[in-house]
Amino acid sequence: MTKVKQTVVLAYSGGLDTTYTAKYLAVEKGFDVISVVANTGGFTSEQLKKIEHRAQQLGVKKHVVLNIEKDYYQRCLKYLVYGNILKNQTYPLSVSSERFFQAKAIAEYARSIDADCVAHGCTGAGNDQVRFDLVFKILIPDKPIISLVRDEQLSREQEINFLKSHGVDGDFTKMAYSLNEGLWGTSIGGRETLTSNQPLPELAFPSQVEKTTPEVIEIEFNQGRVSKINGQQFPHPVDAIRYLNKLGSKYAIGRGMHVGDTIIGTKGRVGFEAPAALMLIKAHHELEKHTLTRWQMYWKEQLANWYGTMLHDGLYMEPTLRNIESFLEETQKHVTGKIQVRLFPYYFQVLGVESPCDLMNSKFGAYGETAGNWTANDVKGFINVLANPLKNYYSVNSDEI
Repeated sequence: MTKVKQTVVLAYSGGLDTTYTAKYLAVEKGFDVISVVANTGGFTSEQLKKIEHRAQQLGVKKHVVLNIEKDYYQRCLKYLVYGNILKNQTYPLSVSSERFFQAKAIAEYARSIDADCVAHGCTGAGNDQVRFDLVFKILIPDKPIISLVRDEQLSREQEINFLKSHGVDGDFTKMAYSLNEGLWGTSIGGRETLTSNQPLPELAFPSQVEKTTPEVIEIEFNQGRVSKINGQQFPHPVDAIRYLNKLGSKYAIGRGMHVGDTIIGTKGRVGFEAPAALMLIKAHHELEKHTLTRWQMYWKEQLANWYGTMLHDGLYMEPTLRNIESFLEETQKHVTGKIQVRLFPYYFQVLGVESPCDLMNSKFGAYGETAGNWTANDVKGFINVLANPLKNYYSVNSDEI
């Protein structure tokens, strides 16, 4: 009897690591490889066609695209905006936020076709191996996980040499940088990110400066959700995010270098470009300063920071995150208004806010100028009461003054 080939579902991006994995599994191991792109909204139709063409050149049996961007927004991205979440006050979780949804979609597809195993191109030194494996072990525990780049400790040079030796054409200089493109931004890893001091070269970033004349745009939120850009209504927030990415990328806005603690305990450094994510988070945060109370802002910061950390570490399925999402959703009732943002080459500036829920209302008084519904005696009495605990402490511990 002829032995039936084993089927492997490969989480495929078209980058170096997954290109190597697809070719190796098809040629050296004789697998029927099904390459699957779980599209979180970062690819254009043209890019998806190129990725499919490359996959077919590698000898895959089938190539599949799973479009999951709306689910990704609804179950994750909107909460990153509600929480103004930036990892280490820098990085908008561009890749880490999407990995759970990609892994989940791939696991569900592998289960639906009863594949023999799943594969990914993650290295043994990064976070993504944890994020993918964790989801696979929970959702498809019966399917073995193949991770050649990790298990064989391959260098980029080894992968490139293998591909060249098997006649795979490509811009291997560009592939020296690992790009992970998504709706919420693109991360860039490569030679310079392995150092502590070298910046990425200009051409490593996906966008280059096309516009140099500054312009002002208006971002409108309705209960925390982006609803309009420059007065234009969008069918879905995903479309507004794409539009902002397009606007910002012409100025090469949203670039940065993030350094942080990896899930496996080392320090990691990565470049990123996320124009829409940064503009939305900063604009939304400015609107919240005007429409939320002091303690709403305080507790949002505490819980949102923890939410971002758990999401970064691949623990989206932890039930506590659903509890925090409910809290974040509740805080958005009055986060409605318009924010003006000025775009420049490489950066942007939040100018101001217009909101019907603005707590900076002149009838309550003007800070530093005029009192509102209080008198000078009210303030003096308040100060006396506020001082009492410290007066008491230092009357007992006078040596500490």
